[in-house]
Amino acid sequence: MTEKSGTVGKALGLLTMLGEYPQGATAGQIAEAAGYPFSTAYRLLNTLVKTGFAAYDPQEKHYRLGLRIYQLGQKVAHHRGFEGAARPALQHLTESTGESSILAVLDDDQFLTVHKVDGPQFRITTDPGDRGPLHTSSLGKVLLAYAEPATREHLLASIDLVPRTEHSITDRDELRRQIDEVRQQGWAGQSEENDVGMAAVAVPVLSASHRLIAAVSLAAPLFRTDLEGLQHHLPELRRAAATLALELPIRT
Repeated sequence: MTEKSGTVGKALGLLTMLGEYPQGATAGQIAEAAGYPFSTAYRLLNTLVKTGFAAYDPQEKHYRLGLRIYQLGQKVAHHRGFEGAARPALQHLTESTGESSILAVLDDDQFLTVHKVDGPQFRITTDPGDRGPLHTSSLGKVLLAYAEPATREHLLASIDLVPRTEHSITDRDELRRQIDEVRQQGWAGQSEENDVGMAAVAVPVLSASHRLIAAVSLAAPLFRTDLEGLQHHLPELRRAAATLALELPIRT
């Protein structure tokens, strides 16, 4: 019983570790990271593949999380609801960074705040149910950048570029340039474009098929940190997005 429990624990440990490698990792990389002999890691990884909890790409020789994990995550997410599934990940993100975190989805030509967790020293002004412009916010830029191509083109051509501050984008060509940049670098930022004295960074929450689910951001007043300072939290933000991608239900 002890041996079986130990084996199960090791397998679960490898499964958790695979979540840290969204692009996949070799058996050697996983073994080294886990501190297991290669033979042990290889055997456990192949057991996870056989049960659907991991997937193996024979060309790249990479292991990654499997469809079974995604399916279970979707069942949990639907049971808990969109907001309930988001809360633990945002709370952890705020605790690890000390900054406010926000989850938003695309809602016609605006973003819709689904959930937020205020930082310990500052309350952000958006609340669940609030809607905001796409062109002035980091959340909106990410949602624009990762929307379906037809939706993205329609929005880029049609949204009203009303400025919220003197720093807001009002030129459509500049907005297109920034959205292309967001797609290339994988994140968006803004400094005083949406609210005076505030900066934010955001990343997409993407499904296993790279379909846009939501966007998650960190926001902070400039007296605490600036856009460059927030960029240092991009690794934590991306980990939160990866967690949310497994837990949030796909919107239809």
